[in-house]
Amino acid sequence: MSTDPAAEAGPATGTDTGAAADTGPGIGPDTGAGAVRDRGRVAVIVPAAGKGERLGPGAPKALRELGGFPLLVHAVRTLVTARSVDLVVVAAPPSAEGVAEVQRLLADLPGDTRVVAGGDTRQESVSLALATLPEDCDVVLVHDAARALTPVDVVEAVVAAVRDGAGAVIPVLPVADTVKAVDGDLVTATVDRSTLRAVQTPQGFTRDVLAKAHAAADPTLPATDDAGLVEALGLPVRTVPGHAEAFKITTPFDLVLAEAVLRRRR
Repeated sequence: MSTDPAAEAGPATGTDTGAAADTGPGIGPDTGAGAVRDRGRVAVIVPAAGKGERLGPGAPKALRELGGFPLLVHAVRTLVTARSVDLVVVAAPPSAEGVAEVQRLLADLPGDTRVVAGGDTRQESVSLALATLPEDCDVVLVHDAARALTPVDVVEAVVAAVRDGAGAVIPVLPVADTVKAVDGDLVTATVDRSTLRAVQTPQGFTRDVLAKAHAAADPTLPATDDAGLVEALGLPVRTVPGHAEAFKITTPFDLVLAEAVLRRRR
């Protein structure tokens, strides 16, 4: 594992990713993007340069520990376990020290894992990592390190949907809570939650679709996810079922929940 795109990682380790996927909303219509089944390789970009201030002061969010290991290590372990994944590229905090620290953390993981310097925003980090991918990577996933416990089944489902012809794919869950639209402290409407979905990662794309979306993006208006950039182009985004354990670890309370999931897995 190295900043050199030709370098590969060291000896194998593993993690329990055997949780079965929950049922969720159905897969949407074919996007007509053209099947990429059995063509090229699959790369996953993991932006890990964010500060994660809602977790409190300290290390960048991706490097906060869960069960004795950083969130990033948990996330990458799952990705390299996925049979469909050929390459993982991590966008580290944008400094020599940040890159070196992430290299050290990932040195013992199996497979082809590489580290590049990220940017000041998530969007910039993904773009920088995307530019380093080998030409034979036709399918690109983007995964949040903060979704450290995402089961491998979700990864495989996203890849399969892109291979089946979708240009953009996101894992989603139905919204369980009642949702209100508000103006200040006043409720203006109750939103029909039957048409709403909570979005997770990894999100998958054909490489050309993701590249076009980032090339057209306004850097002053960063999107909260890469699928939003694709939507801005007017292109369809397909859904696959997500998983409850793929929640985003953003607050100290989320860390408590994540510790409970780890204990159950063990």
